[in-house]
Amino acid sequence: MDREIVKEYTNGELTIVLKPKSCIHAAECVKALPNVYNPNEKPWIKAENGTTDELKAKLLNAHQAH
Repeated sequence: MDREIVKEYTNGELTIVLKPKSCIHAAECVKALPNVYNPNEKPWIKAENGTTDELKAKLLNAHQAH
């Protein structure tokens, strides 16, 4: 059985847990918060570049859309 890849990124107040198999709309995050999500950089998620309120709003909207 394949183990699921899980990565965590934090801004010190909030932690983004990335599960690539579950994250099928990453482009929406890149468009909404390009200062946080940049697929051309490593790591491509820099939670410290967004406020906790920005991150919460985007993450809640992304999950409500599914």
